[in-house]
Amino acid sequence: MSGQSTPPPPRPTLAAALAACRGALIGIGAISFFTNLLMLTGPLFMLQIYDRVLTSRSVPTLVALLILVAGLFAFMGVLELIRSRLLVRVGLRIDRILNGPVFSTILKGGGRTTKGANDTQTLRDLDQLRQFISGPGPLAIFDMPWAPVYFAVIFMFHWWLGMVAVIGATILLVLSLLNEFASKKPLAEASAKTAKSFALAEAGRRNAEVLRAMGMSDAYHDRWASHRHEALGSHTRASDVAGTITSVTKVTRLFLQSLMLATGAYLALQQIVTPGIMIAASIILSRALAPIEQAVGNWRAFISARQGARRIKAALETLPANDARMALPEPKGKLSVTRLYAAPPGIPEPVLKAINFKLEPGDALGVIGPSASGKSTLARALVGVWPALKGAVRLNRAGLDQWDPRQLGRSIGYLPQDVELFDGTVEENIGRFDPERDAEAIVAAAQKAGVHDLILHLTDGYQTRIGEGGAVLSAGQRQRVALARALYGNPVLVVLDEPNSNLDAEGEAALTEAILNLREEGCAIVVMAHRPSAIAAVNLLLVLRDGRQVGFGPKDEVLREHVQGASGSAEQGNVRKIRQKSA
Repeated sequence: MSGQSTPPPPRPTLAAALAACRGALIGIGAISFFTNLLMLTGPLFMLQIYDRVLTSRSVPTLVALLILVAGLFAFMGVLELIRSRLLVRVGLRIDRILNGPVFSTILKGGGRTTKGANDTQTLRDLDQLRQFISGPGPLAIFDMPWAPVYFAVIFMFHWWLGMVAVIGATILLVLSLLNEFASKKPLAEASAKTAKSFALAEAGRRNAEVLRAMGMSDAYHDRWASHRHEALGSHTRASDVAGTITSVTKVTRLFLQSLMLATGAYLALQQIVTPGIMIAASIILSRALAPIEQAVGNWRAFISARQGARRIKAALETLPANDARMALPEPKGKLSVTRLYAAPPGIPEPVLKAINFKLEPGDALGVIGPSASGKSTLARALVGVWPALKGAVRLNRAGLDQWDPRQLGRSIGYLPQDVELFDGTVEENIGRFDPERDAEAIVAAAQKAGVHDLILHLTDGYQTRIGEGGAVLSAGQRQRVALARALYGNPVLVVLDEPNSNLDAEGEAALTEAILNLREEGCAIVVMAHRPSAIAAVNLLLVLRDGRQVGFGPKDEVLREHVQGASGSAEQGNVRKIRQKSA
């Protein structure tokens, strides 16, 4: 298959998501203009009541004004409803644009909240951002720019009244800035410590059986409780600061309204303004200061949303750029590794150093070495999970980063050391949850893995639901089903990381048979092994020690060389076991 593939969209960013909502945000701004103008309805109504109706004692004037005000308030209510619903839709659209990429950062290891630990914090951040956008906080931001309009109206009444309004707004703005500086640090600490407590809780859930069996539950609970206590303490400090400033803001705003009334009353006593202006100025001041007070009240939510947005932005930047990829011809089992340096993401020091080897279709490579020699790192580098720091891994002479990820994924089978199956049926797991999965290919993969008969003996056969993590199956059954998943779709490269760690004799025999069949089909196989039986069917051997390649070649030659040159009885004994098992 060849030709130009459809160019993928650009890498999504938070700024791009907001830009996609530009029209709705402009509409909300326009509606905010009219709603804020209509907010003058109440004060102007009071002005007319005091200065016209009460002096003229005209009931028809009162009725006419009341009907007009009722219509204006009804129209304002409709606009407020439209504005709030638009904000909800903006939050939903941003979520729809970003939830897929954010989830991808978690799958690719980009959604880290603490060094070395993947977490779903970025998804919680996205939820928090959506809820903030859909709440009252943004309404205050949209209303705040119209405060000068209210101040201008008050200045039109009298400059003394205008000065009271400006001084009051300045005081509230200072309080809001104080809120920012005082609550920023404790809120950041609370967020980090809360994320840590969630990570500990999730780790405890995954390892609950180990904790109970070994009497570790109380100690682990105490460790979690310590982090939880620190998180609650930080939340309390942040809430105390925000609550104090919110209370001061509220009292200040109420006092300013009274001060405005007092100033207006003095001017009315001097017959400089009318009583209606005194009342109207107080109401307008309340409306002008309301967005500032509302912003201070929602400041904690605003800071939390801003911190979450920064984490989302940082996580999205870990995604590779969506460059257009030309579809390459379907690969064959030809693998080459050239001076490969690799390490876990975020670790600058390479675990693997200068690895070199080549595999032709039908070759099966066994990788042996002591613990921490780099076998699992090599497995992840070969399938592109951990990108190379230096050097290259090539399939059909093309670097892994040159392949379209979906095309590459269909061509690779991978069985990790820690087997994970997903909540769903056996069929769905083997078929890689492909909505267009082929039932015949699923059965063929199960037969290649020697697990077809085992599946038929399950309660519902291929339709058996295996639960979260494959809880319904034993460890050996999970490993064999995962092997079938790796073989689904006739991949040309299969990487197996300790594939027999949970297998019995029957399972090991099926594994050996599967490797032999794959070789006959022209597939390239790489097997990371601790137990000798795992490499019984391989023809090549790679020896790793301390992340370096110390031997590569035909299996018998490498075994012979390393039996003669092995230092220490333990290593010599392990290599001899491999020779005996392979024979």
